[in-house]
Amino acid sequence: MTLSRRGLLTQTAAGTAGIGLLGGSAGTASAASGTSAASDRSGKPGDEPVDEEFLALLTTAADARVPRVLKEYRDHIADARERGRARAATRSLRLLSSVYVWEDSEHHHDRSLLAPMRRLADALAEAQFDDGLFDEGQVHSPPDTAFSVVDLALLWALLDRDGHAATRGIRGTVERVARKAGPALAEGGVHTPNHRWKICAALARVHRHWPDPRYPRRIDAWLAEGVDQYPGGQYSERSPTYAAVVTNPSLLTLAALAGRPELYAHVRANLKGTLRTIEPNGEVETVQSRRQDQTALRYLPEYWLQYREMALRDGDGRFAAVAALLQQRGAGQTMGEVTLGDRLAEVLENPSLARPLPEAAPPERGSVHHDREVGLVRIVRGSRTASVFGGTDFPDVHAISSGLSTNPTFFKMRKGEAILDSLRLAPRFFSLGHFRAERVERVAGGWRLTARVRAAFHLPLPPQHRRPDGAYPLTDDGRFWSAMDFPHRPKEWRTLRTEVVVREAGGGFDIAFSVTGADVPLALELAFRAGGELRGVRELPEPDAYQLVSGRGSYQVGGDRISFGPGNGSGPRQPATVDPGERYQWMNGGLTPEGSRVLITGRSPFRYTLELR
Repeated sequence: MTLSRRGLLTQTAAGTAGIGLLGGSAGTASAASGTSAASDRSGKPGDEPVDEEFLALLTTAADARVPRVLKEYRDHIADARERGRARAATRSLRLLSSVYVWEDSEHHHDRSLLAPMRRLADALAEAQFDDGLFDEGQVHSPPDTAFSVVDLALLWALLDRDGHAATRGIRGTVERVARKAGPALAEGGVHTPNHRWKICAALARVHRHWPDPRYPRRIDAWLAEGVDQYPGGQYSERSPTYAAVVTNPSLLTLAALAGRPELYAHVRANLKGTLRTIEPNGEVETVQSRRQDQTALRYLPEYWLQYREMALRDGDGRFAAVAALLQQRGAGQTMGEVTLGDRLAEVLENPSLARPLPEAAPPERGSVHHDREVGLVRIVRGSRTASVFGGTDFPDVHAISSGLSTNPTFFKMRKGEAILDSLRLAPRFFSLGHFRAERVERVAGGWRLTARVRAAFHLPLPPQHRRPDGAYPLTDDGRFWSAMDFPHRPKEWRTLRTEVVVREAGGGFDIAFSVTGADVPLALELAFRAGGELRGVRELPEPDAYQLVSGRGSYQVGGDRISFGPGNGSGPRQPATVDPGERYQWMNGGLTPEGSRVLITGRSPFRYTLELR
């Protein structure tokens, strides 16, 4: 049965609880999930209204992707065959399958797609190891295999429902790959929290089409650990990338296919929390992340279908407003990992997503929100937004490592297109690196960040710990290791205390600094988004680096402008350099933010107020 508009309308009407996944009816999972925005609508199959503009947007975008996929698919085949990496080949096959089965696509039942589709499926079968797994950069990796199996099960369902004789062989190959992977996913392990939910989603999809009692047992075992979510809606990794691309889609799949409607609450909470981190230009705050996106740009469209699904399920006007805005912005916005055209497959699989959105709620024009578990304060005043961050893991673990929040940026600000991407403070204190706040707390009129760091000079060992052979254990001083038996040595401590208070003032912010204790040079580092014009600053030898010595500087993009200052002088006792700390420098690493960097230097004891307007 071709996926026609009539067929889509029929499935949409049937899936009135917000679920219409191919390969089975809405069933128990839908019924148990509660009432959706459209569940009280009556009418014969086919009477359910559909968002025609939404469908047309996805269809056009998917058709536009086809030439690029046809140009690149041979590279994806080589990547699968030679390196065992399946994800790109699988995603290409998913895109081609979606336009092939969809009656409104200009490539509907296009015979020229069959050979590429067949070759992609065959390459995936060849790349799969005997144990059912793929590599994807990790040897015989269950979680990386799960990413591909989710797509394979989805595209198989589309092709199976279409039932076109020409794809029978492709369907058979895809089925063999998916079924071969199932037992390995039901036995294999993971690396990160989100991997658990992706494996569960893959098992739920395989079980829907090719049932096996091992699959729900494994799903139940992973879910029994509990979903790793803070009260404010962030998952334990605090990453918008993994929330949008992995965890939320996986939990939605499990809610629908594994009879676990309680999981909708986790997605709902995450989307609600994400509302606080959305920037006017479609970016999402990342400074709080524990993953590699903590210093990267991430984009709201990654959440698109999640906001749409939960808006339709709950009738939530706030979620509807986000989904409607993303639809209005269309193909011109930055999409992130999942392109606009790739989303057609998800809507064909779950036609309830094509229903018209409920009425959108007007956006908040002014708000202040403190997510205590994450240490993030978000201030929104129309097109002016700011983030105050005091939630890094560094004060607790004193380590720089993957999986930890260590970004030293503690303040960010936007005025329209003028964006201060990062404000950092770097004292040159025993090469311990940047100021990283131990906490953020509310004070009169603002928010306070504090930290205390100390370093020791080590004194002679007490007699009972001395060794005539000098063979002392290798121990950690707190910034380096040495065969000195540091724990048993008396210490002579040096301490540096930092307090930063952020207050709204004059349509911008006053940020007051107090650095006391040791007498050391320091630098404030303001990193502005590349592409604007800086004035009032002095060039430094490094590329795109400047210093504000006196007066005020400004950064302007179009009609939007941020002024900053005052300057705080210059000279050899307050060098215009940033010390990232020994943890980076000893291995020739760095911690330089992107963009145009402006330094304001000083020396402790340091009392200074940075005015941002």
